[in-house]
Amino acid sequence: MRHDFEIQHGRRAFIEQAFCGFGSLALASLLKDERLLAGPANLLAAKPSHKPPKAKSVIFLFMSGGPSHLETFDPKPLLNELDGQTRPAEFGEAKYQQIEKGAKLLGTARKFAKHGQSGIDVSDLFPHTAKCIDDIAVIRSCLGDRVVHSAAQYELFSGRVMPGSPSMGSWVVYGLGSESQSLPAYVVLPDPKGALEAGQPMYMNGFLPAVYQPTMLGNGPQPVRNLDLPGGVSFARRRETVRLIRELNEAAGLDDELAARIGTYDLAFKMQTEAPEVFDLSGETAETHELYGIGVEPTNDYGRRCLLARRLIEKGVRFTVVVSGGGPGNLQWDAHSDIEENHLRMAGHTDKPVAGLLTDLKRRGLLDETLVLWGGEFGRSPEAQSGKGRDHHNLGFTMWMAGGGIKGGQIVGATDAIGLRATLDPHHFRDIHATLLHQLGLDQEELSYPHLGRRERLTFIHGKVIDQIV
Repeated sequence: MRHDFEIQHGRRAFIEQAFCGFGSLALASLLKDERLLAGPANLLAAKPSHKPPKAKSVIFLFMSGGPSHLETFDPKPLLNELDGQTRPAEFGEAKYQQIEKGAKLLGTARKFAKHGQSGIDVSDLFPHTAKCIDDIAVIRSCLGDRVVHSAAQYELFSGRVMPGSPSMGSWVVYGLGSESQSLPAYVVLPDPKGALEAGQPMYMNGFLPAVYQPTMLGNGPQPVRNLDLPGGVSFARRRETVRLIRELNEAAGLDDELAARIGTYDLAFKMQTEAPEVFDLSGETAETHELYGIGVEPTNDYGRRCLLARRLIEKGVRFTVVVSGGGPGNLQWDAHSDIEENHLRMAGHTDKPVAGLLTDLKRRGLLDETLVLWGGEFGRSPEAQSGKGRDHHNLGFTMWMAGGGIKGGQIVGATDAIGLRATLDPHHFRDIHATLLHQLGLDQEELSYPHLGRRERLTFIHGKVIDQIV
């Protein structure tokens, strides 16, 4: 019986019958190599845009809590005239979170003046930013769908009012990758005063692979801990340790989360060896520190983070968020009880650093390729809350863009005479997203990802580019 087997299954027959098996082994090897090549480092490699881009990177100056358009970039003389009266019926109704029906309108104590060759009105909260107004496109007709912080913050970042969808930062990195091999592609610089209502999920990658999640930096002079190599450990020894960790992880089989973790180890090693100087602001000139308001209060913290944002995009970081406001209520631009006290304080923290960032980017030739976005999750109500505060307001408010091919020195859209709702060229958050993607050379209809049986995109199906400013 054994003899028959050997005759029927000789060498030639064995090779013929095993052909498919050899092919499978080769295919498995190729797939393994492809899987490894599709790891985090490759996923984050720079990718070509869909069309020629105007911008290479984005800095989002996130004013959390909802800055008032009425005190900043949208003067309303009639609101001052109607101060203390109920809203005239012709302006229609509005739903608020805390203001009750019949509340009285609240005028503003802020003074507006025209600035720059464009003659755009800016309030006296922003004397430094006003000097840059010719580089800024002021969008006075923004609107969103929700009037509570968490849902509005999710919508601002992801276009959806629920957590679980990718933020615009993750979408941009998914579309373009990173130009840096030693720094994260997407960075968030939070306010040291605390977390926000939507928490970290608003910045996250959602259903996109974990490699597109943000890197949350710390605060103070050392935003990244343990950047120095451990004492007594050589560069070669450290590199060998990271290599071993990678091989052990890969031996277990790669999935999305593990691949992202491997990428994090690799990136941490590269940051230890190549990036410490990026986070060391001491090499900047005294004039640059003064420009951002570093070393003096109340601008030191936000100034440091704005300068770090410039240094990050200079080294190839694709998307950076610099948050103003953290912790509960009044520690943000969330002026329920006293609009004057809150906005004077918050603008005092941010005005000079923001203007310093725009000025510094421009003189270094970086403003042309860096899109700067300013704004919060909604504005504030024309009606008073608690006598001299303002409630959340999503029906009409202001954001602005500068740099990255944006045509500055102009106003887009308008709210009505008391700032209640956007009436001329209203622009939803999705239009902000579509414009941002457009300037980066990304087609919002092509930038999609399969999720739950359909191809999702940042702008859902409604986003339109704000043609006036591009």
